[in-house]
Amino acid sequence: MSFRTAPLAVVHDVDKSTLLTPELRAEIDRHVGKYPPEWKQSAVMPALTLVQEHNGGWLTQDLMDQVAAYLDMPEVAVYEVATFYAMYDLEPVGRHKICVCNSISCMLGGAEALLEHVEARHGVAPGETSKDGKFTLKEFECLGACRHAPVVMVDQEYHECVTRDGIDKIISKLD
Repeated sequence: MSFRTAPLAVVHDVDKSTLLTPELRAEIDRHVGKYPPEWKQSAVMPALTLVQEHNGGWLTQDLMDQVAAYLDMPEVAVYEVATFYAMYDLEPVGRHKICVCNSISCMLGGAEALLEHVEARHGVAPGETSKDGKFTLKEFECLGACRHAPVVMVDQEYHECVTRDGIDKIISKLD
């Protein structure tokens, strides 16, 4: 059985070209093209990801409004997605993002100790950015590598079976 609802109505009239570059719109259009025309709003997650990467790792309200306008969807629907998923940041972040998995497998494997270690050694708690702007530390719900817990993702690179020494080495290699 399939469940389908009508697309949400647009509640704004925003210039679609002010913040999204032609190259960024072309990338978003590649994802929109994967869905039937009446369901282009389904591309909201890849669109937000692309826009976030293009904006230095975080989303502004103006950027989310532009995504909503471009995908012909209510702004609030875009905000709901951006605030629900941990992969989106609504404030400036460091040059690198360190995401420590907090799923049960990783917690049992020592993820909590890793977080405590980074906080004590580097003075940054989950959700914060280091004073030098080098990295933002985040807890992340399930990175999908439970077999090799604890797992840490730095930018887009996975590190498995991470120890305290291992996370220190990871951090020391960041620019």
